[in-house]
Amino acid sequence: MRKPILAATVAAGMLGFASGAQAQDSFTIGLSNGWVGSEWRTQMIDEAQAAAEAWAERGVEVETIVQSSDMDVQGQIAVVRNFINQGVDAIIINPNSPSAFDPVFAQAAAKGILVISTDAEVSSKDALYVGIDQQAWGRKAGEWLVETLDGEGKVVAINGLAGHPANAMRVAGYREAFEQAPGIEVVNETNADWDQAKGQQAMKTLLATYPDIDGVFVQDGMAAGAWRAIEEAGKTGDIAATGEIRTDFLSQWTEKGYNSGASVNPPGVMASALNVAVLLLQGGELKDGILEGQYGNALYLPIPFIDDSNVQATYEQVKDEADYYSVTSVVGPDEAEAEFFK
Repeated sequence: MRKPILAATVAAGMLGFASGAQAQDSFTIGLSNGWVGSEWRTQMIDEAQAAAEAWAERGVEVETIVQSSDMDVQGQIAVVRNFINQGVDAIIINPNSPSAFDPVFAQAAAKGILVISTDAEVSSKDALYVGIDQQAWGRKAGEWLVETLDGEGKVVAINGLAGHPANAMRVAGYREAFEQAPGIEVVNETNADWDQAKGQQAMKTLLATYPDIDGVFVQDGMAAGAWRAIEEAGKTGDIAATGEIRTDFLSQWTEKGYNSGASVNPPGVMASALNVAVLLLQGGELKDGILEGQYGNALYLPIPFIDDSNVQATYEQVKDEADYYSVTSVVGPDEAEAEFFK
């Protein structure tokens, strides 16, 4: 278990950011986003930068350096090294691998740089994770599908980017839910890279092969495309399928009465991570025993859920936003301090 190691590191200031940091009122934080294949990622960066600017109201200057582009793991490791060389106070990363960053995160820790991953967990004992439990995200949506189908039926799954840690955990989550329902038969699983057009094509292909399916587990980024294919096949009233949290999808959901449910992974997770980072940089200490997750280094954020009971109210809250806007939430400094800190 890495929990005791990380907890002691944070509490004692062994990374060099707790001791004497209370007097500091200016920090530089590097933000690394290794994939820009969706508007969700753009919103994630925008919300993190807004959170940084909001610290000025508390008399704290937070400068962000953003590296956001499509890159492989080695390219993202190079970004982290650049942040280290620039002497940032903290690095917040949406990582492309759960374990490949362990050596470079150790290098950051040796320089007294705080490292926080978000959206996807990492195995490094030198990093903290602040974000949702992606496995619980998949499990909640899978449980909704099981309940909606009364525990019986043939289902297919359209997954995200193969090899991505968040995708792997979501898949593990819905499989966990399905394993509790012997009447659920998963007839096929495929990947569509969190791309709406690929999701639509994958759904068309699956429907052509399995015209009698009852349910679809499809991750956000692809659900709108999948539902478009379901409509085109004339099966809107016959199939239950998970959904999205974007304004345009919520509009269609409410208008056309989809039988849908959606776990929410808010783009504000990086903003929440930034708020936790600043509190740590100021010398805050995490509560004892609060770290969770498979690596023992996670601070989990709430996972809202949208279904028929609240979809209309949720849509009313975001209907004036751009079509690509995602339902979001941010754990602010006061909430983070109350929830996670001594």
